[in-house]
Amino acid sequence: MKLLGPSLGVLFATAFLVAPMRSEAAAVRLGLGADYWIDESPAFSFLLGVEGKLAGPISVGARFGASLLTDGNDVAIPLDLSIRANIANSRVYVEGLVGPWIVIDRGDTLRAHAAFGFGLQGKAASIGLEVGYLESRAIIGLRLAYKF
Repeated sequence: MKLLGPSLGVLFATAFLVAPMRSEAAAVRLGLGADYWIDESPAFSFLLGVEGKLAGPISVGARFGASLLTDGNDVAIPLDLSIRANIANSRVYVEGLVGPWIVIDRGDTLRAHAAFGFGLQGKAASIGLEVGYLESRAIIGLRLAYKF
């Protein structure tokens, strides 16, 4: 079993090296998030998003990952669908997200999530704010991401 960890790391490193760095048809976005779930818990997230062009500056995709809820050291798995638009010569973005979050060890396992995000988009890196609802409270956070 000890061999599985390094083998999995080598597999991910190989996939990263052979994957195309930029595609006009689809993109992969790796992100980090720091949120405050009002009256519940701070949360820190590692997110992976996959998106494809829909029309012009609009893209649709999915975002998933892992989130640590620090009050109680619980884990959540965000599963969101997203729609994103780059405006103002692609320097500013707005996005909408909706989907369930699987929250482990908090009673209600499935929680509804909906959010609106906006921020600045560079050639590959982006930084922004996300404001939304995670059943049964508001959630606000900061997002950093890098698009491949």
